Amino acid sequence: MKNNILLIHTDQHRFDCMGVNGHPILQTPHLDRLANEGVNFTHAFSPIAVCIPARNCLLYGQWSTEHLAIANWGTEAPRPARGESATVSQTLHDAGYHLSHIGKWHIHPSCGPLDYGYHIDVPESDYASWRRDSGFEPKPNTNGWHGEVDPHIPAEASRLAWAADRVIEQIEAAESPFFIHWESNEPHLPNVVPEPFGSMYSPDEIVPWAGFDDPLLGKPYMQAQQRRTWGLDGWPWEAWAPIVARYLGEISLLDAQIGRILDVLDRLQLSENTLVIYTPDHGDLCGSHGMVDKHYVMYDDIMRVPLVMRWPGQLASGVCCDTFTSNALDIAATICEAAGGVIPDTFRGTSLLSCDTGRDDIFAAYHGNQFGLYSQRMVRDRDWKYVWNATAEDELYHLVEDPGEIHNRAVDAACWAELIRLRKRLVDWMEQTSDPLLNNWNRDQLLDNRSV
Repeated sequence: MKNNILLIHTDQHRFDCMGVNGHPILQTPHLDRLANEGVNFTHAFSPIAVCIPARNCLLYGQWSTEHLAIANWGTEAPRPARGESATVSQTLHDAGYHLSHIGKWHIHPSCGPLDYGYHIDVPESDYASWRRDSGFEPKPNTNGWHGEVDPHIPAEASRLAWAADRVIEQIEAAESPFFIHWESNEPHLPNVVPEPFGSMYSPDEIVPWAGFDDPLLGKPYMQAQQRRTWGLDGWPWEAWAPIVARYLGEISLLDAQIGRILDVLDRLQLSENTLVIYTPDHGDLCGSHGMVDKHYVMYDDIMRVPLVMRWPGQLASGVCCDTFTSNALDIAATICEAAGGVIPDTFRGTSLLSCDTGRDDIFAAYHGNQFGLYSQRMVRDRDWKYVWNATAEDELYHLVEDPGEIHNRAVDAACWAELIRLRKRLVDWMEQTSDPLLNNWNRDQLLDNRSV
């Protein structure tokens, strides 16, 4: 008998913003329950911290340098993926699964889920008309990207609750085996959150992120420009804390909806034969390094993400797994194996059903977005992170001594051996993935240590 699969894929959820991952005040009892009943992967990383590219990485099981959907729409490079490789959805469709997609798509500008093998598509855009038809006023937008409390609805009428209702409908109606794929826009900014979640956390309780107090010394110019572009230069923590409080509130609202879905699986006696996966596309700066959103940086605030999987009888219970995981690529492989299908040859990930990828390090890419093209590549191991900025200063962080990634050690002679080692490792990965940025000029620049 084939097993069911539920994938909950959210947007901009930081690794450190789960109770089970050590946040001192954030309440996420249902995500914590998933972790305690399954496997919590503590070293999962996004392959690219941008919405559309990351989702294509998950769909195609490939790096952005391979599928080539490298930026969001409305940028200098708004191209769709090549579309000639196998996808997770079509693989499951061919294996006899009933596929439902709920929420945010962000894969292709004109082709929707039904074009990729899904049987059901409930787009996130349907929420606005549902809200209007239910007699609620539109979501407020008086504070821009910084968010606010939504005074017009109860939590049960939020977009998160509406989407969870649609997920529950699909679970109750689906014939096994099912693959239900919920793509939530939350907790992506702006966090416009109904009560009681909008005021659940007091700004006075929230301490600054480890990377907050960053003078940006010796770092690429683009980072300071990010602050200026968003109008955030010189903001004290007191200005950030209310924004972070609403971000945490929206995560708790999300968590409550996940709890409702888990309860339905229990009620229908589907928990035992359903693989549940939770992870986001990437994290959120949310004030760390004095910045907001993501883009043009590769700090752990946006690269390191939550990843929990529960599958009773197939995965161990209550395990903390620190294997290096590329969440989108490895989830693609995991889903295909769990469905009993063959993992396509074009997939780059490793199935996580063994809870061991065998990796000693992890990689990521970035290509630019709304403020212009900007190429970056990253390699990170337990102790060090190296970021190659193709048109700016390199970055090197000793994560053991500097977990906030404040001090760029790329020009520190004492770290020269680590810099050389990581540059060679990065070139090896770029060669393995046929990265188009690795031309003769750049290869020589990196291997001859002529990068600044």
